Amino acid sequence: MSAVGPDWVEHRREDGELLGWIRPHDDAWVAISLLGREVSPPVEWLDAEEALEALGLAWLANAWVLERPDAPAVRVRLVDVRPGQVVVQTDDFGAIDVPVTRIALPWPAPPELRPATPDDAVVFGMS
Repeated sequence: MSAVGPDWVEHRREDGELLGWIRPHDDAWVAISLLGREVSPPVEWLDAEEALEALGLAWLANAWVLERPDAPAVRVRLVDVRPGQVVVQTDDFGAIDVPVTRIALPWPAPPELRPATPDDAVVFGMS
């Protein structure tokens, strides 16, 4: 899957911001995040909506880790998330003079892109 399915329904916040999609699954519904990942098992429609509402958009601003098979893992930030692609850039840790590298990933985002955890702070020298 590399695109939003024709039977997926957009789910938006009250202010119109897209939170994700809800897609049919047999007699149930599955919530899909902006990264194209399932964020609920097959559930009732209202439960799928609640899953997306609970996720919100704040997670987009969090630090992420990109695991790479041919190089060390790198701490990244999401720059552009939309059906078709996910773009991340190496984390500048808030400095304006640090060079960053942008990396284009497929959509849905691969499992190698994961939220940063407290244990990652040690790996990336933030402890």
